[in-house]
Amino acid sequence: MKILLVYPETPATFWSFRHVLPFISKRAAFPPLGLLTVAAMLPRDWEFRLIDTNVEPLQDAHLLWADYVMISAMIVHKDSVRRIADRCRELSRTVIAGGPLFTTGHAGFPQVPHFVLGEAEEVIPALVEDMQRGTLKRYYQAHGRPDITRVPIPRWDLIDFRHYATMAVQFSRGCPYDCEFCDIIVMNGRVPRTKSPAQLVAELEELRRLGWKDTVFIVDDNFIGNKKLTKGLLREMVRWRQRVRPAMTFFTEASVNLADDTELCDLMVQTGFKKVFLGIETPSPESLKECRKLQNAGRNLVETVRTLQAWGLEVMGGFIVGFDNDKPDVFERQFEFIQRSGVVVAMVGLLTALPETRLYRRLMQEGRVETEATGNNTDAVLNFKPTLDRDFLINGYRELMQRLYEPNTYYRRIRTFLEAHRITGPKLRLSWCDFVAFLKSFWFLGIRQKGRIAYWRFFWSMLLRYPRQFQTGIGLAIIGHHFRRVASEL
Repeated sequence: MKILLVYPETPATFWSFRHVLPFISKRAAFPPLGLLTVAAMLPRDWEFRLIDTNVEPLQDAHLLWADYVMISAMIVHKDSVRRIADRCRELSRTVIAGGPLFTTGHAGFPQVPHFVLGEAEEVIPALVEDMQRGTLKRYYQAHGRPDITRVPIPRWDLIDFRHYATMAVQFSRGCPYDCEFCDIIVMNGRVPRTKSPAQLVAELEELRRLGWKDTVFIVDDNFIGNKKLTKGLLREMVRWRQRVRPAMTFFTEASVNLADDTELCDLMVQTGFKKVFLGIETPSPESLKECRKLQNAGRNLVETVRTLQAWGLEVMGGFIVGFDNDKPDVFERQFEFIQRSGVVVAMVGLLTALPETRLYRRLMQEGRVETEATGNNTDAVLNFKPTLDRDFLINGYRELMQRLYEPNTYYRRIRTFLEAHRITGPKLRLSWCDFVAFLKSFWFLGIRQKGRIAYWRFFWSMLLRYPRQFQTGIGLAIIGHHFRRVASEL
């Protein structure tokens, strides 16, 4: 049996880091972890090829080679998926599609004949049997929440590590919170399920054995959804680090209450975590209550950020504008918060009503949903009727993004972060790619771009005031180029 695994093209979004990749000579930010995991659950005697269209173009010869084409996608991939599915139909290839896009939106893809809906582990045995018989059903619907302690190590052999900036692994699925706008709890539930510590360490050890020495993204919905189990994992990772001295560092996503647990922060730093993404959303208490982001309400969020920075963790932040309770000053409040807290990498997006979420159902009942979500909350598209004037909201959002990533403002924010940031844990590794990226930054940011004067002022301030964090600072300067491009294209 010949299986072609296809990952669709990711547009220029916050998470794509598309405009950073040329600096570091990479083709994609992250590997298609879902497809690699599914491949590991299929029979070992089958033949596999994986085409990540962010890395290389999909050719007709690839499709004609395969008995089955398997596609995994998120909502943001819908346009790319349609193009791929249409090509498969023209070439009479059988497509099996799964992932978040299809779990909540399969009705929008009549050209796709077969779907895996929900988490795949439960339905893989029946799917494999039907593939072998040639009697595939239209839908393979998962009804439960699978035990992920039985998930095998991803098929890393199907990709070329050299093309990726970061590797990815998963420890848990699900989040205990109930944010109105979030579709994670729709797909993965509110009771976090985890792999065993030994299981995840085995995945990391396999990456190390295969030569990976850079950043690993632990892609959990909320890494600290079950703190007790997370601490058990981190202790195992600390022992592994002491035993084999891996060069890897880590980042993940977590809730803001991470800052309240000193033991957890200490373990993360010992393990080699350098960054954490927090869903901060808004400094407005009324809007936090509206969306039931109760874990953020009633606390000083600036102090939360600074606490984590003092531990040695760079805080990346998600922010939202467009809540019903947002006032006309929301853009200024968001700007002031982001600048004052030193959240350098700030993903600000318009509120989006994602399929099957409580927000979507509420807005449907109120007759306010107008279109389906694009899956890209940084594209300046509203899919519902907002309380604030639509044009005011969209224009204010565009201005906020451009203001946040204007060079002088952005470099000032980096300095605010570095003043609060403590250097802890394993040292960052300077690779040849990093060295080349520095040289490219001198040319693109220091000579070609309009913000070159601000860049050189920042460059010399880094050398003179923050020499120990020079690598971090220049790396953030390069990332800023990506966000300026995203902001300019809104």
